[in-house]
Amino acid sequence: MFLVRRAGVVRNQPYVGGVKAVHVRGQQQNSECLPAWPPCPPPVDLPGLTGCPPPTLYPPFYCCPRTKYDVKFVYVNDIPPSTGFRDFVDRIAQTLFWTELFRGFAVTLSHVFREPATINYPFEKGPLSPRFRGEHALRRYPSGEERCIACKLCEAMCPAQAITIESEQRADGSRRAVRYDIDLCKCIFCGYCQEACPVDAIVEGPNFEYSTSTREELFYNKEKLLTNGDRWEPEIASNIRDNHLYR
Repeated sequence: MFLVRRAGVVRNQPYVGGVKAVHVRGQQQNSECLPAWPPCPPPVDLPGLTGCPPPTLYPPFYCCPRTKYDVKFVYVNDIPPSTGFRDFVDRIAQTLFWTELFRGFAVTLSHVFREPATINYPFEKGPLSPRFRGEHALRRYPSGEERCIACKLCEAMCPAQAITIESEQRADGSRRAVRYDIDLCKCIFCGYCQEACPVDAIVEGPNFEYSTSTREELFYNKEKLLTNGDRWEPEIASNIRDNHLYR
């Protein structure tokens, strides 16, 4: 027995308890195994609501079956071709004279005399957004002092757990990081570390050309990050200035 539970009910179809039984050749029909729905409550007659009650335990239109003329179908495919005489002749011309092929040649020839859209990379590079998240860097203050205060907010916010920080207290009572490691093999470049830093110490700079030959070269320590910060500080400061209104 193959059972099909339908949301609606079609007229003149055998149903038992709201479940349609489809007979399969070679099997005997058995209505005892068909589940029965609870008895349908009487139709409601309220202002703005007629017919069956809202479907809770009952399938839609359980009490008042719909016909094929009551269903509103929506055509989701392409618009069917028009059957007008002009459109009919146009389709015949496209088939006989290959007008689509000539139109394609015309588009190709029109682009031959235009300026190409490609650039000569790596000698030419396209613009980058101020929000671009590239290679990580640690910044310094204009005096040369490290910005990082080892608050470990970036380490706590990192969803990939790619940051490891160790701190110590200096003689003047300030706290600075003695170890700041980032595993770029784990990093997903979400930017949470940059957003969590209260002093804009750790940032994702504009550099995207840092491919390496080995995996070990993607383990960045504090010295590597500070070197990146000194190298890209003008671009990083400009990006932060352009982006400060949205943070």
